[in-house]
Amino acid sequence: MRKSISVILFLSLASLLAACEGAEQASQPSINQGAAESSQPSMDQSAVESSQPNIIFILADDLGYGHLGSYGQTDIETPELDRLASEGLRYTQAYAGSTVCAPSRSVLMTGQHTGHTTVRGNWGPDGERIPLKDSDVTVAEVLKSAGYTTGMIGKWGLGEPGTSGLPNKQGFDHWFGFLNQHKAHKFYPEYVWRNDRIVYLNENETGQRETYVQDLFIEEALQFIRSNKDQPFFLYLPFTLPHTELAAREEMVEKYRGRFEEVVHPAELGRPAVREAKATYAGMVSTLDQDVGRIVRELEELGIAEDTIVIFTSDNGAATEHGAVSEYFDGTGPLRGIKRDLYEGGIRVPLIASWPGEIPAGRVDDASHVTFWDFLPTFAELGGAEVPEGLTLDGISVVPSLLRGAAVGNDRPLYWEFRQKPDAGLKQAVRWGRWKAVRLSEGADLEIYDLEEDLGETRNVAAQHPELVEKFESYLRSARDE
Repeated sequence: MRKSISVILFLSLASLLAACEGAEQASQPSINQGAAESSQPSMDQSAVESSQPNIIFILADDLGYGHLGSYGQTDIETPELDRLASEGLRYTQAYAGSTVCAPSRSVLMTGQHTGHTTVRGNWGPDGERIPLKDSDVTVAEVLKSAGYTTGMIGKWGLGEPGTSGLPNKQGFDHWFGFLNQHKAHKFYPEYVWRNDRIVYLNENETGQRETYVQDLFIEEALQFIRSNKDQPFFLYLPFTLPHTELAAREEMVEKYRGRFEEVVHPAELGRPAVREAKATYAGMVSTLDQDVGRIVRELEELGIAEDTIVIFTSDNGAATEHGAVSEYFDGTGPLRGIKRDLYEGGIRVPLIASWPGEIPAGRVDDASHVTFWDFLPTFAELGGAEVPEGLTLDGISVVPSLLRGAAVGNDRPLYWEFRQKPDAGLKQAVRWGRWKAVRLSEGADLEIYDLEEDLGETRNVAAQHPELVEKFESYLRSARDE
């Protein structure tokens, strides 16, 4: 059997606090510092080629920092993910690429933060969907160039039919799921895509609710693993759980029935009313948890668990919309804000990494600042892939943290931007060491928070630290392009 490495990384909205004093240093890292640090893999090339790991990246949708037991959840049961955390590595200061889905996924794919990546919002300036460009280089393309078979199953959101952003044009050999993130709001859809063909789910037409799409996703994922077990593969699993709509299989609702003082979510947007909103939402999170367990068991049964690195995370913070009711389960934990905010609750996520035999069990990294834009250089190093010459990345490889327990990334500025609507003002945020700056609209004063002392971002200390205001303002003048 070939020697491969399967890594299971679970990105969690955890407590990404323990920071450094980097913001207090006088020197300011270059905006392109990550590219220089990540372009030269540190692993011996011949060793990597003989031991390329399988890489499985599982992305939850709108899962909050506080929705997992390993991050403090007490009402929803997540034993499989909690076991991953106890047998692997859990990060408390990990960050999504954005506070909403499409730009967060663009950041993940390109290794560039929202000041540089192509897709920076769910909608473009004219209300259209923005696709990835032909010139964009994705993590799938980088790994494919090193001999990986690449697959994607779930929600894409980075290209509509007929555009340059289709998964098969962006490095994926095989994909199955939703192109459009709005279509992905349905758990009983009328159709999904398999590569360039539509797969009609006739049993779900005219409002029937028979085939639960997550069941299709997990079966497709397991089949991909079985079919590629003898060669290095990259499998990207952007599942749609627990994003709206509110929908879970009856047995998963029954699991929680009677535990909570229930609320009724009314019918809306063509969806039926949900009389047990809390039990349904909890059942959705538990379905996600069970399916992660199925993937891990499949790796074990095939004898490739020690050859596979599995990563699990969420695309942004917890949502409170269309019946998501995440507020009932303390989905943001100790953080301020939710999805669409640039406070910690909108961008800090859980992150769990598991690699049997390589990552020691029970590790918790409270020091590293890990972001979505770090995964392209990280996977390139793990897979022995060359990052194309001239490609500017904002991320760094976090392999020293994964494999050697070293703190990484906590002395650099981390940047996010977001427009609520195409014609809305630009929101910005920067994390630098222990300090966090937030600007709620163009021209507004910066808010400054000390995350080491005030994780909940309750005390704006900008007036007490004019030197930090100037430091962040100076950085923001070069942090983005148009």
